[in-house]
Amino acid sequence: MKVVVIGGGIVGLSSAFYLHKAGHEVVVIDKEDLLQGCSYGNAGYICPSHFIPLATPGIVKQGLRWMWNSESPFYVQPRLDLSLLRWGWHFMRSATAKKAAAAAIPLRDISLLSQLEYARWATMPGMNFSYQHKGLLEIFKTEEKAAHCHHTLQQALSLGLSDTRLLNRQELQALEPTVQIDALGALYFGCDAHCYPNQLIPQLIEQLRSGGVEFITQAQVSGFDSDHRRIGKVMHSKGITTADQVVVATGSWGRQTAALLGIRIPLMPGRGYSVTLEPPGETRLNYPAILIEGRVAITPLSAGLVRFGGTMEITPHDTPPRYNRVRGILRSVADFYPDLAVPFPSTESIWYGYRPCSADGLPYIGKISTYSNVVVATGHAMLGLSLGAGTGKLVQEIIDEQTPSMDIRPFAVERF
Repeated sequence: MKVVVIGGGIVGLSSAFYLHKAGHEVVVIDKEDLLQGCSYGNAGYICPSHFIPLATPGIVKQGLRWMWNSESPFYVQPRLDLSLLRWGWHFMRSATAKKAAAAAIPLRDISLLSQLEYARWATMPGMNFSYQHKGLLEIFKTEEKAAHCHHTLQQALSLGLSDTRLLNRQELQALEPTVQIDALGALYFGCDAHCYPNQLIPQLIEQLRSGGVEFITQAQVSGFDSDHRRIGKVMHSKGITTADQVVVATGSWGRQTAALLGIRIPLMPGRGYSVTLEPPGETRLNYPAILIEGRVAITPLSAGLVRFGGTMEITPHDTPPRYNRVRGILRSVADFYPDLAVPFPSTESIWYGYRPCSADGLPYIGKISTYSNVVVATGHAMLGLSLGAGTGKLVQEIIDEQTPSMDIRPFAVERF
């Protein structure tokens, strides 16, 4: 079969990888040049530890408190937008303890599936993307967050993530002997891995190109031609591409693409920022870390580089960047790691991109009601890279009508 994958981020590329491996003719269409997007600037985490969805109890109240703070890590831009209102309504209804607990199981399962696939990729010739399975630290400074980590530890253990433990101040500092850490302790997740996205994505593209996958870039999809509930052609700014099957993996543009197919999914772009640099002096980090109070992610990359990232801005794609968010990121880093205090960089060296945020923190993966040969795969929020390989495998299994590697019912595209 000829499968057209719309979207060249990690989810689209992973789908193309498994579909091509299964013997399909694959065409990838992307509206940009494959060199941008959240698949490049993210923290590179492959993290079963992230089983708590974005929609959690208390996040709405916290978001309101942060609304007027220009450096806050979570922000929803107020505006009269029916899509935002619909997303917000479903988000608030999803932010309950019961629903967050239910979401943890499918998030764990797809994370573990994805990690298994990335580990296999790392053994392939030409795929040296600095994959390391050494764990992740969630570092806390306050007793309030320490109590939260105690609760998260119990959740992790109940989910079977047995290599999870609390560290006191001394145990945490022993893991990072070359840098001072100002914190009470940390929650260590031995289940987590990380990689360097800027290596992974180009290598994956090269694997696909050399295998015969066709890429059509700088092409904006404008519509579909159908017959008897089946898409036969994809119309785009560079022409028309025939298709037996279609995969919609358009990331933060997923809502707009879904609308062209006659379905509505509550999804909003959530902008994040990152800075990648060489730390000062002889400082070298061993472990990726989440700074809990600041909601900042830190990743040691290859060649001595470190990536600092964070924030979630629910804002339109055309909103100018708010670089004060980056000041907030760097301020949090200096609060936790005084040795890593760095000056504010030039705006040219700051990356930002948009994550596709579903209304309940679970991705949308599966077939749709309007057309029998369309699979949607979007809504991964901050877990796009982490869940990318697993999502691609599930997409291939759905198209080939195989038994999925996990229960995909929680990811139903039209569940709202």
